[in-house]
Amino acid sequence: MNPNTTKITPALVAEHGLKPDEYQRILDLIGREPTLTELGIFSAMWNEHCSYKSSKVHLRGLPTKAAWVIQGPGENAGVIDIGDGQACVFKMESHNHPSYIEPYQGAATGVGGILRDVFTMGARPIACLNALSFGAPEHAKTRHLVSGVVAGIGGYGNSFGVPTVGGSVRFHSRYDGNILVNAMAVGLAETSKIFYAAASGVGMPIVYLGSKTGRDGIHGASMASAEFDDDSAEKRPTVQVGDPFSEKLLLEACLEIMEKGCVIAIQDMGAAGLTSSATEMGAKGDLGVTLDLDKVPCREEGMTAYEMMLSESQERMLMVLKPEKEKEAEAIFRKWGLDFAIVGETTPSKRFIVCHKGEVMADLPIKELGDSAPEYKRPFVTAQKLPVIDAGAVEARGSIADALERLIATPDLCSKRWVWEQYDYIIGGNTVQRPGGDAAVVRVEDGPKALAMTTDVTPRYCEANPFEGGKQAVAECWRNLTAVGARPLAITDNLNFGNPERPEIMGQFVGCVRGIAEACKALDFPVVSGNVSLYNETNGKAILPTPSIGGVGLLEDFTKSATLAFKQDGDAILVVGETAGWLGQSIYLREICAREEGAPPPVDLIEERENGDFVRSLILDGTASAVHDLSDGGLLVALAEMAMAGDIGATLDAPPDDIPAHAYWFGEDQARYIVTVAAGKVDAVLARARNASVLVSQIGKTGGETLALHGERALTVADLNRRSEAWLPAYMAGEA
Repeated sequence: MNPNTTKITPALVAEHGLKPDEYQRILDLIGREPTLTELGIFSAMWNEHCSYKSSKVHLRGLPTKAAWVIQGPGENAGVIDIGDGQACVFKMESHNHPSYIEPYQGAATGVGGILRDVFTMGARPIACLNALSFGAPEHAKTRHLVSGVVAGIGGYGNSFGVPTVGGSVRFHSRYDGNILVNAMAVGLAETSKIFYAAASGVGMPIVYLGSKTGRDGIHGASMASAEFDDDSAEKRPTVQVGDPFSEKLLLEACLEIMEKGCVIAIQDMGAAGLTSSATEMGAKGDLGVTLDLDKVPCREEGMTAYEMMLSESQERMLMVLKPEKEKEAEAIFRKWGLDFAIVGETTPSKRFIVCHKGEVMADLPIKELGDSAPEYKRPFVTAQKLPVIDAGAVEARGSIADALERLIATPDLCSKRWVWEQYDYIIGGNTVQRPGGDAAVVRVEDGPKALAMTTDVTPRYCEANPFEGGKQAVAECWRNLTAVGARPLAITDNLNFGNPERPEIMGQFVGCVRGIAEACKALDFPVVSGNVSLYNETNGKAILPTPSIGGVGLLEDFTKSATLAFKQDGDAILVVGETAGWLGQSIYLREICAREEGAPPPVDLIEERENGDFVRSLILDGTASAVHDLSDGGLLVALAEMAMAGDIGATLDAPPDDIPAHAYWFGEDQARYIVTVAAGKVDAVLARARNASVLVSQIGKTGGETLALHGERALTVADLNRRSEAWLPAYMAGEA
């Protein structure tokens, strides 16, 4: 079949994910029928995954600037200034559909792609994190998907040599047919040596770097922009195959030629491969690009221009090179055993021209490929507000002690050690706090500075009230960074939703984005990078709205970071923030009362900021001995986690008379922390709190081998640990 003579039919247009009006837009733009290769290029550039056509009108409302922001959204990754001439480069992206189809390679190449986004900017990756959402444990595919995804993340990150230091894992039936795999990478660079994608200069050589091009991943971006159906397994050929060892070589070669001053512009070949990388570099530089596909290194025979332009083979880069540095750059790449080929040049024409075997396969206006992509203001409906659950009307089910034992053994609240022990979280020697705490802490080179990092979202809140859920996701991220003593600096996001053509789904998206924006503004916590993943549904059943938030904060001295573990007997246990016993959408209501209902807890951003700043001050001046933020499961679950982490018990006071005991212990009121301090410092801390207008109350003291609740049977810390650690390994072994 000759791609230049293939008849473009309505069926072929539909196969490429383009609607009739979008195809008409193409005809109007170029004034003729496109070639098959050109149709493929438009399909890649105009799909949801690459063009953000349903979301960008709303994303413009996110705050993206601050004095410390060097690069916000629009590049491969965001960049923030962390002082001393150093920058932190980070981003989060999804690999949801590929990971459901082929969990190992889907997750592995998700890690590989996000690492390339970071080192393309000139940064050396220092950490990876993830946010994973799986279906109900009893679903037939869940165990297989958990096993494959975790193995893929570990297999790629461990082999590449970057520590995987944090993340989250949740289970819910709404992810049965569409899991979420969100990968985040963090890197370090010099502020004076950040590299961007915009090409400059006419006649500059465009160089293909890295691994050879194959047929894997063709239409990967388009597949990521479509709903699933019962035939999702047939999409397996669209899943890329990763090679972490090649990527490690690519990292070292790229950083070396950057250090040698060879690079004008550089772009990762991610979604849509050679198409997106070439057009974005040219368009950002206001230049044209000509590619000669005869020069592209291929690992398979007889590849067509269409296949080469849409392949998403991994571990590849495109670069605009300084001509005088060509030989030096090639020698470096050959030294690392990687392909290096000049495949085109920049031109003044502002045209994107693709040649193959002496024929012009594509000749398109380069800026319009991106700029003229459809931009939709899709209709949306705001969900009705759910009623506030009256804690007094929720009947307790069993004792408080019984409820705690059940909760810490549930899939969402149990220990995730089985997951993170498959990741190398200490490689590089700079991991100060390992997975399992509020946030990971990674030393910056030899210190004393360190970066704190975390991923957070509570999808059930986002569905119940998208605006409050969006606010809460950012606030919890901010709390987790604060709880280790870090000053929160910026976030990256991964906005995972269903089909935006359904007004109720679009309403979820709009509400969450507006909530995120309000929280980021109030907390001075800008968005510097991110990803939108839509059409996450199967047979019309959407996932829970899941706007994952990845946050980064700075510690000036890593030795002052706090952990959640109780440290010694006799410390006073303080709660910072107000406890009212909010049970709506709580884990207690869902797991113990079998009621997934009600309004989620409201988020007071002024209170979040005041309480967080107060807690951080206690950490940095050495007053706090342990700190933990309160979220899923409420007060008693957090206390149990602190006791288990430190292998030290606690004696707890009776709850106040005006709050039902189960609501007090398991309510999920926001803006709260547990802080332990030496007994002799309590009065001073309470006085500081009053001066700062922060509510602090003492609820007990640490010590012993049990968690002793007033009026309840004591629970041994050893038994709590056993229950918490048991479920996930047993489940993965087929025993639970």
